[in-house]
Amino acid sequence: MAEGKRINQPPLISLITVNYNQAVVTCDMLESTRLLTYPRYEIIVVDNGSVEDPTDRIRRGNYPNVTVVVSPENLGFSGGNNLGISHARGDYFFLLNNDTFVTPNLLELLLEPFSQNPAVGVTCPKIRFHDQPTIIQYAGYRPLNEYTGQTWAVGLMEPDQGQHDQSGPTFFAHGAAMMVSRTVLERAGTLDDSFFLYYEELDWSARIRRAGFQIYYRAEALIYHRESMSVGKANAMKVYYHTRNRLWFMRRNVEGFPLFVFCVYFFGMALPKAILTYTLPWQPAYLKAVKDAVVWNLTHATQQPTSAVQPLAMAA
Repeated sequence: MAEGKRINQPPLISLITVNYNQAVVTCDMLESTRLLTYPRYEIIVVDNGSVEDPTDRIRRGNYPNVTVVVSPENLGFSGGNNLGISHARGDYFFLLNNDTFVTPNLLELLLEPFSQNPAVGVTCPKIRFHDQPTIIQYAGYRPLNEYTGQTWAVGLMEPDQGQHDQSGPTFFAHGAAMMVSRTVLERAGTLDDSFFLYYEELDWSARIRRAGFQIYYRAEALIYHRESMSVGKANAMKVYYHTRNRLWFMRRNVEGFPLFVFCVYFFGMALPKAILTYTLPWQPAYLKAVKDAVVWNLTHATQQPTSAVQPLAMAA
């Protein structure tokens, strides 16, 4: 009888979030999870080498079902989430930025497409900006332009008037909020640590689709996002990782003639434009970031992305 009850339980969802020197912001997100109506979830907070360990602050908040995992060093977005995944027991893994606010039926809505279509490997909600709560940040992604390395979020900066309320497959997940099935992790692997920050979810999405899964945008699910809370609106680190990882992503996921055209475009147009942009107002830190990003790519050979991970701990 007890065994039958366990089998009939709803799937366990592991909500994973990464904190880096933002304990107050993270606690704001955890406070919003009190609204969640899904009956069976755990929360893993990974502290990414913060100056101050947030464990006591989080425990004092008495948030439900929370485990704090402390890393002695900053592992980046990729590494931090992967560390959280290694401590999670879920049937599904919901990677959620710490600078977001959830809505009550979010988990149910994101879970539903998995049971309706076995090809679905990742689900993502609609994302609106927290400071402009009627403005869309993400309603799916457009296809990648393999010749320029560019893609755009559907609906970006548009007032939400229901124009993107149709759920369906999309090309890329959004790293701020994505639910991934255990099967995806076992067949396609986890995030690639080499990205550290930016483009990692695009790389992962491409790998997941190559493994035969769909990325699915669920229009009825909704979160609010405080964009760029972690690294700020503009700084040298952001310039470095955006430049480095755009090139790195293309080298890993595009080949042949399209990759050749992209390299001509990148080195002939995009790179000179960036250099000019940071030279005219004289921003030497940004110029150094661009140089270091290009040098990193010239000194790192592409490797075959991990295709699978070892079996993960199962939910109790």
